[in-house]
Amino acid sequence: MPADPRAPAKLSLETLTQGIWKENPVFVMLLGLCPVLAVTNTATNALAMGLATMFVLLCSGVLVSLLRNVIPKQVRIACYIIIIATFVTITDYAIMAISLDLHKALGAFIQLIVVNCVILGRAEAYASKNKVVSSFVNAFGMGIGFTVALLCLGVVREVFGFGTLFGMDLFGPNFQPWAVFALPPGGFFVLAFWLFLFSYVRKRRAAATTLEEKKHAA
Repeated sequence: MPADPRAPAKLSLETLTQGIWKENPVFVMLLGLCPVLAVTNTATNALAMGLATMFVLLCSGVLVSLLRNVIPKQVRIACYIIIIATFVTITDYAIMAISLDLHKALGAFIQLIVVNCVILGRAEAYASKNKVVSSFVNAFGMGIGFTVALLCLGVVREVFGFGTLFGMDLFGPNFQPWAVFALPPGGFFVLAFWLFLFSYVRKRRAAATTLEEKKHAA
């Protein structure tokens, strides 16, 4: 008999790792691409946006899980958005207090975390159906996956577009930056490269797993 899709998921290592690899929000599900392309011109911006999104993911996932039996089904999406918006506001003020320059660099994309499909999707598909610990672990894995994806783009774009990494000069005064990497088109180029590489590695691993299963079956 097939498993009930509405049944709570069992807590396991895959609860954490699926968001990093199997269901990576950016490289597999292609969610939240606006901040991925817009704020990853430097590694610092990418890391800050990733951590901000992770914080909102964790807090909203835990709260939705705690209230999953209290929130009426008819208004659940509206309630989720209110919960997410609350933590986004906290994040926005925290970043503003820590660094005004960073807040200006991230711009409106901090507030747009509210409509990030990764967060609302986790609230609806996972946190609303599972216990607090499982929801926290799953959100943490998704947050890591999203942050790593942003850093993959941010590091490449900053190194080639500015010749720096986290603001530290790498190549000296004679380096000629590739300006395209610092511009919006560079985000598309780097994202395409990482999507190709990620897809290639996943297919190779899947083929190796299939071959191993056939050997054991024989």
